[in-house]
Amino acid sequence: MMLRVLQFLMILALIRALWRLLQGVLEGVGYQRVEGPATPAVKLQRDPVCGSFVSPATAPALRHGGKVTYFCSEKCLREWERR
Repeated sequence: MMLRVLQFLMILALIRALWRLLQGVLEGVGYQRVEGPATPAVKLQRDPVCGSFVSPATAPALRHGGKVTYFCSEKCLREWERR
């Protein structure tokens, strides 16, 4: 029983070593893995009340005089309006 477990582990180690060797060869000839479509970077905005960073796409916002201020929550937005 122990011999079969050791044989199985040796076969797994050999398969992994061959896979890594193949990856190294492909990388050496210039092959590059293509991932899915790249997601565009989102510029995060800082909440002026608590200092956390928020995504402008989902954050509550206050527009005043052509400037947009983003908040992490409605609570921070209300606190900013009270100032």
